[in-house]
Amino acid sequence: MELIINIKVAGRKHAILEKKPIEIDDIGSNPTVRELITAVVTQQVIAYNNKPFEKNVLPFLTSEQIEGQTTTGKVGFGSIYNEQKADLPKAQDAALQAFEDGMFAVFADEEELKSLSEHFVLNPATVITFIRLTFLAGSYW
Repeated sequence: MELIINIKVAGRKHAILEKKPIEIDDIGSNPTVRELITAVVTQQVIAYNNKPFEKNVLPFLTSEQIEGQTTTGKVGFGSIYNEQKADLPKAQDAALQAFEDGMFAVFADEEELKSLSEHFVLNPATVITFIRLTFLAGSYW
């Protein structure tokens, strides 16, 4: 099933990813937030683990690659320096725990999904938005 996702960070003007389609396992038209997060993490871990570990002798970027990457705010070679594969069950558990701890928020179109057991309507036009939240440090005077 194809899913359209946005990834944002609180306090940033532009999204990290905007309306990017990804292919996930079929989770039905009325899934829970737990099923959604688990399916997205599964897709991301598989994509990460399938990336080749390349050691470029003379790395370079074309001007088109640089222009394309400036829209995300980071220009890099896309190399993976850690050759260890991601562990799927650990990644799923970490993502579910992070959601429960309030590290990120999930929206289906404009509706915030607040609980892992909450069901929501998922159709091909639904845009799922993940917003990474940051905590403010400070003290009372």
